[in-house]
Amino acid sequence: MEKELQKLTINEGKGGNESNIELSSVISLRLLDLSDIDDFMVWASDDKVTRFCSFDSYTSKEDGINYIKNTVSRHPWYRAICVNNRPVGSISVTANSGNDKCRGELGYVLAADYWGKGIATKAVKMVANTIFDEWPHLERLEALAVVDNVGSQRVLEKAGFTREAVLRKYRILKGTTRDRVIFSLLSTDPRN
Repeated sequence: MEKELQKLTINEGKGGNESNIELSSVISLRLLDLSDIDDFMVWASDDKVTRFCSFDSYTSKEDGINYIKNTVSRHPWYRAICVNNRPVGSISVTANSGNDKCRGELGYVLAADYWGKGIATKAVKMVANTIFDEWPHLERLEALAVVDNVGSQRVLEKAGFTREAVLRKYRILKGTTRDRVIFSLLSTDPRN
C-alpha cells in the first residue's frame, strides 16, 4: 500500500494563534508505523489530549510500541495525521458488521500544539472525501463527541457532518458515564 495516501496544503493563519506551523504546511494522511513512536508519544502521553479519549495517556514508550504493533497495524483504516510528513495525530474509521455494516465510526486525536489551526477539520474532510469510495458498502459515517468536547464538535460541523442528537448517559469514559453528541455524514451528502 502506498505510504502517503493524501495531501492537502493549508494556506491559512489565524491572528494571535500562530505557531511553528508554516503557512504552506502540507497536511497528509498515511500509515502510522513503529518509526513514528516518538511523535506518537507526544500526543498519546498528554493528559490534555487524552482527556476525551477512550484510552488513558500512555506512560511508557513500550506501551506505545505495543499499541502500534497490536492495534494500529491490524486496524482496517487507521492513519497518522501529518504536517509536513510528521505525525501530529491520528484518525480512524472503524467498520461495523452484519446489519450495521452500512455504518462506520470516525475517531481522531491531535497533539495539543496543533489545536485550533484547522488541521483536524482538514483531516476529517480528507477522510470524508475518500472513505465512501474505498468502502462502497458504507452509507453512513458517524462520530461521537463528549458533550464537553466543544472543539471536536466544531471540527465535525466544519467538515460537513450533521449534528443529530445528544445521547444521554451513553458511554463510560474514565470511570464516569458521559453524554455524547452524535454526528453523521451520509454517502449522499454534499462534500466540502
